[in-house]
Amino acid sequence: AIGIRVRSDWGEGHAKEVDSEESVSGQTLLEPHMTARISREARKNMGLISKPLEVASYFRKIEVPGVITDRPGVSDRGVVAPVTGIITHIYAHPGDTVAPNGPLFSLRLVSETLHTSQLELFKATKEIDISQQQRQRLEGLASTGGVAGTRILEIDNQIQRMNVNVQAYRQDLRARGLSSDQIAAAARGDFLTEITVSAPAEEPIRVGQSQAPEGVVGEPRRQPFSFELQSLSVDLGQQVEAGKVLCHLADHRSLLIEGRGFKKDMALIQRAAKERFPITVGIEDTDWADWPPFPKQLLIDHVANSIDPVSRTFAFYLPLENHWQAYRQEGQERFIWRFRPGDRVRLSVGVERIENVFVLPAAAVVREGPEAFVFRQNGDLFDRIGVHLMHEDSTSAVIANDGKLRKNSYIAQNAAATLNRVLKAQLASGQPVGMHVHADGTTHAAH
Repeated sequence: AIGIRVRSDWGEGHAKEVDSEESVSGQTLLEPHMTARISREARKNMGLISKPLEVASYFRKIEVPGVITDRPGVSDRGVVAPVTGIITHIYAHPGDTVAPNGPLFSLRLVSETLHTSQLELFKATKEIDISQQQRQRLEGLASTGGVAGTRILEIDNQIQRMNVNVQAYRQDLRARGLSSDQIAAAARGDFLTEITVSAPAEEPIRVGQSQAPEGVVGEPRRQPFSFELQSLSVDLGQQVEAGKVLCHLADHRSLLIEGRGFKKDMALIQRAAKERFPITVGIEDTDWADWPPFPKQLLIDHVANSIDPVSRTFAFYLPLENHWQAYRQEGQERFIWRFRPGDRVRLSVGVERIENVFVLPAAAVVREGPEAFVFRQNGDLFDRIGVHLMHEDSTSAVIANDGKLRKNSYIAQNAAATLNRVLKAQLASGQPVGMHVHADGTTHAAH
């Protein structure tokens, strides 16, 4: 469908330009039929794909760069020494995986305050036992008048004061990282001289508002989770103070995508966050055959409340659920993560909804000056049809639903530029490409 403009005289010295579809003197001007013949083998060589048209809604998008980052307070966590001690054993090293509550370090205690708390707990517990035994002996005498009743009251008050001390010492030891069993052992006189520092318990991942409309997010990996030891901050035999960071554990199940927009884009991105417009993420990846489907669309979780004074850009964040695979290496479990902090992405942010249009891949449209064309398939024949291109970006072309194309028409989804070159070559050869030839030799005009 090439545009044809004719000039016709309308009165004295006046002329009117009309489109090829307008009528002149009661007759409709028809566009020349532009058809290319592409054989089955040629279509295979071109990788040509045709699909039926569907009426859809489209979000006009702006593209901004992004990068995958750690999620503060979730992705990385430090493990600290609960008491002062000497590192006597290191159970995991960088790259190793550690199950929740799994052992990380053994510490030989050198803390005087910890030893003092255990000793005072033991003494207070024994004094309570002694006082209770004394009360039992005097209780019979008090009933016969051999001992004043005030003596029993004094012993009861003493037992209450010592119970308060026992509770305080227990709380102090619990705050230093001792378990209930270890505290009970100290109360019996079995003092703790070495403790094991363990990984934290597993917490459910929080993806937040990253999921767009239901059904577009892939299923997560259903397998046991372990922390990955990211960095080690101490050496064997080193004395560490209470509160010193011993190592950092990585939990990359939940990450963030940090997008960067210029100030001129702020109103559009804030509107996308407020109205929950979808965002398409483009990630450079080689082989995702072994992974669940990537989320087709994400949503903005929050927009930063400051602008970078150097780059004059602002950040906005999209939660991203990560996946992983485990394998064994010399008896140790290792992880392969699908996404990693530092990976660069491209974000297409929806800023305006366009209704009742046809959405095609960008490669389905070819331009010639101000004109835009698509190719409709009819067997081996491909008709070139002029369309109104409402919007286009690096991935999609939005075609107006103005009657030029009909729903369910088969349209070439790619190689439009190649089809256009073939069409011009066939027209230049003078061969009648607008005819359909059957196997028996009969022909008919393309339709």
